[in-house]
Amino acid sequence: MAFHGPEHYVDMADLAAARGVEPEKYTRGLGQLAMAVPTPCEDTVSLAISAGRKVLQKFDVDPAEIGTLVVGTETGVDHSKPVATYVHEHLGLATNCRSVETKHACLGGSAGLSLAMDWIAAGRACGRKALVVAADIARYRLGTPGEPTQGGGAVAFVVSERPRLLECNPDIYGDYTRQVMDFWRPLYSKYAFVDGHYSIDCYLEALASTWADAASKRGAEHQLPIAGLDACFYHVPFVKMAKKAHHRHWEAELGRAIGPDDSSALAVIDDSFEQRVKPWLGLNATVGNIYTGSLFLAVVDYLRRIDSQREGRAVSLFAYGSGCGASLLFARVARDASTQASKLDPRADLDRRRRLAVVEYEELTRMAEAIDVDNGATLDPSEWGLEPGVYYLGTRDHIRQYGS
Repeated sequence: MAFHGPEHYVDMADLAAARGVEPEKYTRGLGQLAMAVPTPCEDTVSLAISAGRKVLQKFDVDPAEIGTLVVGTETGVDHSKPVATYVHEHLGLATNCRSVETKHACLGGSAGLSLAMDWIAAGRACGRKALVVAADIARYRLGTPGEPTQGGGAVAFVVSERPRLLECNPDIYGDYTRQVMDFWRPLYSKYAFVDGHYSIDCYLEALASTWADAASKRGAEHQLPIAGLDACFYHVPFVKMAKKAHHRHWEAELGRAIGPDDSSALAVIDDSFEQRVKPWLGLNATVGNIYTGSLFLAVVDYLRRIDSQREGRAVSLFAYGSGCGASLLFARVARDASTQASKLDPRADLDRRRRLAVVEYEELTRMAEAIDVDNGATLDPSEWGLEPGVYYLGTRDHIRQYGS
């Protein structure tokens, strides 16, 4: 696995001061400390390419070994042409590597993982590997309730028959789909529409439903109990959501609601959250919402710090996509995974990010609203001091241009 994010950020305390609210509304109420802010040159394509390149280089994977490429995103750059084609080109993948884009709001990355697992299980990989990239930019209008839940980035991971980090269980899983209007973005809008409280309810219902589906699988009784899990990962649109999710996870397992008067049960849940969830939310808190990649960013946070004692331990992965669809997977930390942990750590890159003043962030946001026009301004990555890489340079004759 590898993470790549924008090279600028806004501190949530700065944003709170600019919006005239107490910092705790963002830092404690949402659990967010900072949010990544992309420049106009950093779009979903460039983020996906950079994350894909990192994972291949850091883990010494030959591009010729990749037989399937899936990019999960809800912020694609074209209604028809998939982000995956750009990633395929810039990573130098073979022409017989299938490449697709998956979309179901924040479920896209997990859907890509499922596709990769099924491709391998069907015997069609023939020794090759799949590359899955979960890439998105979460953007809301300035001054709206969704503004502090923005962010951007991409998590890339290679899926193979011999995993080095996590071994996914192909037999115990849960799925859930129901048509709801909790979050959506019409073709005519750059910004999503969201019914926030309803979306949280849909998320929690989907979690309970995927757990019930997983519990129906043969042998599930040995895989599901939270007490046997070393970590529980959830979709993280904002950090505080993971606590709500873990509470519902326990309710699903116990088969009953746990109210504020049930002090003994709440104590168990709080202790479990402190052990199995909270330690792995640091990256989410400093990067912000990255939609399809939010779940996997928490996984990166866990795997970058594991030692040999955690090898063989079980974990759960819950993904939620508004609209809505959800999945629940179970996995185990692979043998010798601790020897790979340092390759995942993005702290050096995060430490190099530039802290923006709120007025600079607002200007970048306004620029992002106007860049997707034909034959507009040519974008220059050096204007923002971006590190060497592939970036969006503007559109010419209705064709997006990418380069250094």
